[in-house]
Amino acid sequence: MTALTETLASMLDGGAGLAALCLSAFLSATVLPGSSEALLAAAVAAAPETGRTVLLAAAASVFNTLGSMTSWCIGRCFRQRAVEPGALARVQRWGAPALFFAWVPVVGDMLPIAAGWLRIGFWPALLWTALGKSFRYAVLAWAALQAARALA
Repeated sequence: MTALTETLASMLDGGAGLAALCLSAFLSATVLPGSSEALLAAAVAAAPETGRTVLLAAAASVFNTLGSMTSWCIGRCFRQRAVEPGALARVQRWGAPALFFAWVPVVGDMLPIAAGWLRIGFWPALLWTALGKSFRYAVLAWAALQAARALA
């Protein structure tokens, strides 16, 4: 392990690491930059145990979904703002299921804002966003766990 990886692993091994992952996951879901994927991988590498990996993936999924739903609220409450035309077109065409792809870097960040602006209902928006985010973090956590076990 490199010095940076060892430092990250030691930071993410405790409760503060979970809080950092949750904060990063929340911010990553907004238009603010974040690196929750890297933090998740480092946290899994710090202690590659299945139960802990499931907890980390679940926490990242919940907080990333909360971040996207905050963007949905912004779109719903601040209607005078212009919404990115591509995101608007996708949500108009596909409706709430388009939010499954809110995890996609760059383009996905605008989907919840467009959904709020278009008055997509809260529960369908939450369902599709949570499904997509959970799927993404489950795949990432599984891959990080397999990699950590292979390197051990």
